[in-house]
Amino acid sequence: MNIELRRFFESDGARQDFEYEFTSVDGIFSPISVKGFIKNSAGIVSLSAEARFTVSAQCAKCAKNISKEMCVPVRHFLINHLNNEDNDEYILVEDMVLKLDELVMEDIYLSLPSRFLCKDDCKGLCPICGKDLNEGECGCKKEIDPRLAVLQHFFDNDDE
Repeated sequence: MNIELRRFFESDGARQDFEYEFTSVDGIFSPISVKGFIKNSAGIVSLSAEARFTVSAQCAKCAKNISKEMCVPVRHFLINHLNNEDNDEYILVEDMVLKLDELVMEDIYLSLPSRFLCKDDCKGLCPICGKDLNEGECGCKKEIDPRLAVLQHFFDNDDE
């Protein structure tokens, strides 16, 4: 969705509400529902919205397919010229057209966790047999690091 911003920069008090859906090109997300507004308040043009969607991923520990509903806030100040070239606090819109889909997708990607888990205490898979440890223990004997094998006699339960 593209929004023409000229009227917001030229008139104090201008406001526009919006609500729409779009589909991401990567197919990871369900249709993304965006609801919010753009307004000029005392000469400051701001964007305030929320993006709601469902992300499909695999658990980073047990590889189960999971779906997670998310809501990402989209809050930005918009400007049409920049005096300080090193300022990252504002969104520069030189051509007076805001490409909202791109901005929303950027905020979504920045808000995603580095990994998804099916549950906070996921035990993952056994590295030896591959059994899902969330369903119970597998009975595999854990291999001892050969560099530490010499210390094993300290943990043996021999009652001598």
